[in-house]
Amino acid sequence: MNKRTGIITMGSNPMTLLGNEIKIGDTGFDFMAFNNDLSQFKLSDIKSKTKIISVVPSVDTGVCELQTIRFNEEASKLEDTAIITISVDLPFAQSRFCANKGIKQSITVSDYKDLSFGLNYGFVIEELRLLARGIVVLDENNVVKHIEYVTEVTNHPDYDKAIEIAKNI
Repeated sequence: MNKRTGIITMGSNPMTLLGNEIKIGDTGFDFMAFNNDLSQFKLSDIKSKTKIISVVPSVDTGVCELQTIRFNEEASKLEDTAIITISVDLPFAQSRFCANKGIKQSITVSDYKDLSFGLNYGFVIEELRLLARGIVVLDENNVVKHIEYVTEVTNHPDYDKAIEIAKNI
């Protein structure tokens, strides 16, 4: 398994990322996660759309909450774009969060079981078994157009850049 160091910190502490490092121009891997109702979600289920994958450690933290709300708000403004928020929170916690925060425009999925997304896209924090914060933008053919591994996990990603790239696809 690939291990990468020197890429991210959490509270200024160096962390290790597990999995494949994804780069612009790569074809994004199909992955399997779980919807809030425990049904399977696959990236391949979303066809012919641009995809923004918003990666958060846990929806129960402040920055993750704001990131999820921001992308949910942007979802209604973006044509032919699916916004997927992914974390390792259990689907039950995600469901409760979405109900409490009015998250209805974007898809929220859990990578808790197999870390299928996290390992295929290189977002698993080895020390915590959480996903690092970041954003992946894929075109309708799942070609990576933008990737951001946020260097300090407690910081916000560059929302505007990801949204602008998605709009220009």
